[in-house]
Amino acid sequence: MSENTTKTHPVDEVLPLSRLAALGLQHVLVMYAGAIAVPLIVGRALKLPPEDVAFLISADLFACGIVTLIQSFGLTQWFGIRLPVMMGVTFASVGPMVSMANVNGGPDGARLIFGSIIGAGLVGILIAPLVSRLLRFFPPVVTGTIILVIGVSLMRIGISWIFGNPVGPTAPSILDPTHAKWLEDVKALAATGAGGIPEIPTKLALAPSVPNAAYAPLSGIAVSAIVLVSILLIARFAKGFVANISVLLGIVIGGIVAAAAGMMHFEKVASAAWFAPIMPFHFGVPIFDPVLIVTMTIVMVVVMIESTGMFLALGDMTGKTVTRPMLAAGLRTDGLGTLIGGIFNTFPYTSFSQNVGLVGVTGVRSRFVCVVGGVILVVLGLLPKMAALVESLPTVVLGGAGLVMFGMVAATGIRILSAVDFKSTRNNLFIVAVSIGFGMIPLVAPNFKQWMPHAIHPLIDSGILLASIAAVLLNIFFNGASKTSDAEVREAALAADGGH
Repeated sequence: MSENTTKTHPVDEVLPLSRLAALGLQHVLVMYAGAIAVPLIVGRALKLPPEDVAFLISADLFACGIVTLIQSFGLTQWFGIRLPVMMGVTFASVGPMVSMANVNGGPDGARLIFGSIIGAGLVGILIAPLVSRLLRFFPPVVTGTIILVIGVSLMRIGISWIFGNPVGPTAPSILDPTHAKWLEDVKALAATGAGGIPEIPTKLALAPSVPNAAYAPLSGIAVSAIVLVSILLIARFAKGFVANISVLLGIVIGGIVAAAAGMMHFEKVASAAWFAPIMPFHFGVPIFDPVLIVTMTIVMVVVMIESTGMFLALGDMTGKTVTRPMLAAGLRTDGLGTLIGGIFNTFPYTSFSQNVGLVGVTGVRSRFVCVVGGVILVVLGLLPKMAALVESLPTVVLGGAGLVMFGMVAATGIRILSAVDFKSTRNNLFIVAVSIGFGMIPLVAPNFKQWMPHAIHPLIDSGILLASIAAVLLNIFFNGASKTSDAEVREAALAADGGH
């Protein structure tokens, strides 16, 4: 590091290119597993073909890089906090997007999702200066509860990666072929008007009753277990940089095992181009649905509150005071990044907390490390072969990593809640208990909304949003909207290291 720190703050220091490249790559590797998880989840929920899922991964890496460059390097006085920040897709948006995908699949579902993201991004840019005033509604008892519910909600996805989805080709049971043939024969007889056979009821269907060989095969469980054990061993015995990328190394090990076992196929990788630009509106003109835009806007508000804590924590770690204009510029970039995400066929963006933690671990404060990291992400996004390779990974490989990634999110929420005063303020127990209960409703009783207006289904289908609304309202009811200090927000953000 340069000795001339009296003129140049460490945050603004330009390190030698070789160090910038190595440190920038480290930031990319730390966030890579989390960055590729969301396009895989949403692409498969939309039931898109493999080449489109691979495209989503490329688009996501490309947009990650663009938004990281804006946030860390800056774009006019209005955008970019100019701190060492890596931007990535927020897991808080996964629940609502999967709900939208389950209702509307394919390219039309993608257009609905991207329309809601573009709308939320525009709203985010406008409300960014006001969000810091909402901090008093998000004390640690609220943010900890929300992050805990995010982790538990996402755990369902990680478990489905291991065993298979409860519906579709990997459902636990399938139709007995002999039963299906019998029903077809009866239908054929009924159609001829044969005597004694009543008319077949409309939409009559048989119940699946035969175990499905594609659900929870022991070979897939073994691969997931190898990934999980690899991650735990690396985290336990490795040091420094290698320990920081334990999840990524676990996925690589799992991919090698899956390929050796013949579970991974590379035809799509071979046919993918070496280079391809990311074109806006790949799936067509976005569809703007007001209810879905409101849903994603609520996610944006939660994300911006979280980002505020991250920025204040990062200011402490780097020794650079975060002023209100800086904070507004950083939050405005969350909105701009989400707008860019919707245009380039990807998702809402926020600062990745594991990278904030990496700044503290390495002690390297230069924002130009993250600028180089942004450039690396843009280049990766323009290489379709890389995305095709990631897409070809069997879901069982990601399952072992998903348990760790999503479990860490839940554990982060518990860590924040551990600092909450439950002894002298017993009402905090009610806030956590009832909010978690609301968050579990869509997981335990997914059909609870069947008699409610269809228009609000996407809004109430996310346990994360139900828990967020419940926690905020209950906190106001029991504790009032007391002023949350910057110090408390910093403390909660530092406790949330690894929360994305």
